[in-house]
Formats: sequence, structure tokens, C-alpha cells
Amino acid sequence: MAKLAVYKYFSFMILVITIMTATFTLFGLFGGNANPVHETAMAMIVYVLPLFVIGNVITLIFWLIRRRWHWAAIPFVTLLCSIPYIGTLYQVNIFASAQEEQSGFKIASYNVAVFGRETTGFKAEDILTVMKQQQVDILCLQEYAENSGDKNNTESYKGFYTSMAKGRDDMVIFSRFPIKKSQIIDFGNTNNSGMWADIDIKGKILRVFNIHLETTGFNRTLHKAAKQELKGKPVESNALLSSLFGDYTRGMVVRAGQANIVAEEINNSNRPVIVCGDFNDVPYSYAYNTVKGDLVDGFVECGKGYMSTMRGKKSVRIDYIFHDKNLEGLSYYKLNVSYSDHDPVFMKIAF
Repeated sequence: MAKLAVYKYFSFMILVITIMTATFTLFGLFGGNANPVHETAMAMIVYVLPLFVIGNVITLIFWLIRRRWHWAAIPFVTLLCSIPYIGTLYQVNIFASAQEEQSGFKIASYNVAVFGRETTGFKAEDILTVMKQQQVDILCLQEYAENSGDKNNTESYKGFYTSMAKGRDDMVIFSRFPIKKSQIIDFGNTNNSGMWADIDIKGKILRVFNIHLETTGFNRTLHKAAKQELKGKPVESNALLSSLFGDYTRGMVVRAGQANIVAEEINNSNRPVIVCGDFNDVPYSYAYNTVKGDLVDGFVECGKGYMSTMRGKKSVRIDYIFHDKNLEGLSYYKLNVSYSDHDPVFMKIAF
């Protein structure tokens, strides 16, 4: 009797976990539509959504082993609902190589992290060499620096890219096609901004957006904490966690406002649109969903494998290329290069 009671109690607890995991997963799937300005808790669930998806896989396996088909249906249905989200993280594309061979133009987005603030210009030259090797026709850079010491990076890049449009501070678009018009998207009192350029590609004008949304602030807070520790002033863990949480929620709110501005610019465009940039946010977040709108996520369309664009321990995808539904993506990939804390992403679009 005691063993039976323990078994029933254990099964009941797993059932509770199953229901809670499924519920939070579904909330997370819709959390990206919740504006963090008004629904912060709802909007934050999306950041732990991968854990809930894994939780559903585990509970599904448990109930299948137990042959409790009716309880297994809960995580099974939840995982079916999660397929579009999973597709933003991982794609199986057996035709990737064949698609790359088709004719079109290639566009790239890269946060170059001010070229590491090095003064020789070698890093900027190395990145340009990579773009030449990948035959990139349109290059959107964030955290760009015009000069590295005495070296003028812009002059080097203009040797390959015949057209250039500058945004505010660290934003630039280089193009091998003529740029007809460009405009800065001002986010107000922040270091981040956006821009767009109308580019004439063989007689058809496309509007290419380059955006850099608000950062999380994690690195800045950790750097300040480390400096305090070096000065012999201990930082309490709860104070650090509170500060990190405050940074993240503030960043979410700021990004939400910036995403709304970009979405309005996209909606007002009278040209087919391509959007590149560092969103500093994950798929299905409010910033992602708002900027994407009716556009196509290039990775979901023609990417392959697991996609993350941050290097190091932060294995998440925060750099994107979206495009108008009237355009067709042929390939989407990243390169693992160590010039920045980001990896560059590339997309070939049929033309």
C-alpha cells in the first residue's frame, strides 16, 4: 500500500508539472505579443521558452513510457503548437546547397563591435576580406567605426562598395548597387538608432533597413560590479541580481518603443523592404514580432541547423535579416569568425 501511495503521489506531481509546463509554454508563445511596457511578466516568459519546450519533451517521454496516452496528449499538443517557435531556432533544409547556386544578390548584417577599438585597421580590413570572399553585395554594419587609429576604414570599404549611406553615429550601409536615397531613424536619447537606404538593384528599388536596438545592459552592470570588487567594495549577490533584472526590464521597455518606431517606418514604405540588424532580443520577443510583422524571417525560410549569432556563452540568435513576402530567399547562414562578440549573418535573395 505504501509503495502504491508513493507511486500515485509521484504521478500526481508529474501531472501537475506537465500541466504547468504546458501552460507556461503557451503563455510564452503568446508572450511576444505582450508589450513589456504594460505586461512585463508576460513578455519575459519568452526568454525561458526553450526550457519549457524541453520540459514538454521530458514529460511527453515520461507519459509515453507509462503508457498514459491521455496525459501524454498534453505535452504532445503543446509541442505541436511550439513548432513555429522551434523553427526560429533550428531548421532542416536539405536543399540549402542547391539554392545557393541560383542567381541573386547577397546581403549581410554584422555588429562589428567598433572593430575591437584596435588602432591598426587590420581587423576592419580582415572583415572586408571576408565580405569579398562571400560576395556580399549589400553590407549593413552596426557599431561601425570610421577610423581605426590613423586608418580610414570607410575609404577601404569604398574601394569595393561603390555606394555608401551613413546613419547616426555607428550605423552604415555599403552597397555595390547605387543608393538613391537614405534616412536616419532617430530613437531619441540613446546610443542606438536605425536607418534605411533605397537601393537600385538592376532597375528595381528596394528599401534596406539597418537597425540596432537597445542592449540588455548586462555587460555594463557586471563591469561596474567587477570594478567595485577590485576597489575592495563587495557587491551583494541580491543587489547584483536586482540590478541585472532592472537592466533587462528597462532594456525590454526601451526596445519595445524602438521596435514600434521601426515597424511604423516599415509600414509606411512604398518600396519592398529588407530589414537587417542587431535586435538585442530573441525570436518571438516583442521586438522580434513587432519589427517582423508580415515580413519573412530569412532563417526560417532558408536557413539550416541551429542558429545563434552571439559568440561565447550567450548562445542566442539576436541578429536578423527579414524580407518582403514578394522576395524569395535562397540561402541563409552565419560565419564563425572572431572579429566581434557577434557572428555575421548572410542571406542570398533571388533576383
